[in-house]
Amino acid sequence: MRSLVHSRPARYIAQAAVLAAAVGGSVWYSQANKTITLSVDGRTTEISTFSTDVADILADQNIQVRERDLVAPAVDSKVGEGDTVVVRYARPLKLTVDGEEKTFWTTELSVDKALLALGVRSEGAELSASRSARIDRAGLTMSLTTPKAVTLVADGEREKITTTAATVSDLLTDEKVKVGSLDKLSQVPSTPLRDGLTVKLARVTRDEVTKTGSVEHKTRRTETSKLYEGQSKVVTEGRDGVQKSVWQITKTDGKITKRKLIDTDVTRKPVTEVVQVGTKARPATSSGGSSSGGGSAGGAASGLNWAALAECESGGNPSAVNPAGYYGLYQFSLSTWQSVGGSGNPADASASEQTKRAQILYNKAGAGQWPVCGKRL
Repeated sequence: MRSLVHSRPARYIAQAAVLAAAVGGSVWYSQANKTITLSVDGRTTEISTFSTDVADILADQNIQVRERDLVAPAVDSKVGEGDTVVVRYARPLKLTVDGEEKTFWTTELSVDKALLALGVRSEGAELSASRSARIDRAGLTMSLTTPKAVTLVADGEREKITTTAATVSDLLTDEKVKVGSLDKLSQVPSTPLRDGLTVKLARVTRDEVTKTGSVEHKTRRTETSKLYEGQSKVVTEGRDGVQKSVWQITKTDGKITKRKLIDTDVTRKPVTEVVQVGTKARPATSSGGSSSGGGSAGGAASGLNWAALAECESGGNPSAVNPAGYYGLYQFSLSTWQSVGGSGNPADASASEQTKRAQILYNKAGAGQWPVCGKRL
C-alpha cells in the first residue's frame, strides 16, 4: 500500500506540467493571431493573420504595390489587433482640358474626387464622363471644357456667348449654325475655344448669270471709179451682232466680291457695212462759180436740218476724226473737202465753215453724199 500512496504525488506533478504547457501554448497562439481589416480599392475584408507588419500582410495576401500606389499605414509599419490596412492602386487619368491633353496618376476611385485631388477646376465645366463615374485600374480617358466667353458673328448678327464647347466646330453645332461648302470661317473648325475669341462666318454664294449684248459691226470702205469724188454708196448695210455671255458671280454676305467670265457665244454674227467711195474726177465748174468757194452755199441746202446730219455723222463734234479718213461734223474726206473749196483738214475748220462746205456739196451732189445719215436732212 505504501508504494501506491507514494506514487500519487508524482502523477499529479506530471499532469500539472502537461496542463501548464497547454495553457502556455494557448496564450501564445491567442496573442500571435490577430484580426485585421484590409481595404483594397474600396473593397473591405477581415482577415486573421500572424503577420506583424504591413509588408507581411500584403505578401500573405499576394498584393503587389508599386511606387505610385497608396498604402496606409506604410509598408514597414507594425500592425495589431483590429488595425485597418488600406491599399489604393494608382491609375492613369487621361484628361483633355480645353483641348490640351495631359495624363495624371491618381489613387482616387471616382472622377469628382480625382479632379478635386488633382486641383483641376471643374465648376460649371462640361465633362465627357459622369462626376460619380468609377475609375478602374485600367484608368479613364475623358475631356473637360470650362466655360468661355466668345463672340460669334454670323448672318448679320454679333452675339456674345458663354459656352462650354471645346472647339469652333462644337460652338457652331451648339448654336445650330450651319456652314455651307463655300462659306468662310475666320478660324479653323478644330480651333480650341478660348476666352475672348471672335469667330466670324462669311456666307458665300456663287451663281451663273447670262447677259445678252451687242457685237458692234465694222465698216469697210472701198474705192470705185463709178462714183464722183465726194460721193459714196452703201453696198452692204451693216448690222450689229448678238452675243450671250455667261458670268460666274460670287457674293460674300450679299455683296459681289468676284465676277468671272466662263463662256461666250455669238448667237448672231455682225454684218460688216461696205461703203463705196467715188474716185472719179468731177467735171470742171462753170466760170460763174466762185473760185475760192468751190461752189455756192445756201439755196435749197439752207433750209435743211444740218444739225441732225452732224449729230448722226459725228455726234455733233466739229473735231471728230474717223481712222478710215473722214473728218469733222459731216465726215468729209480730204479730197471731198478740197472739191468744195475747203483747205487744210475739215476737223480744224470752224463749225460754220464746215456747214457752208457741206451745203455746197449738197447743192452739187445731193444727200447721197451721206448714204446713211443723209435722210436726216
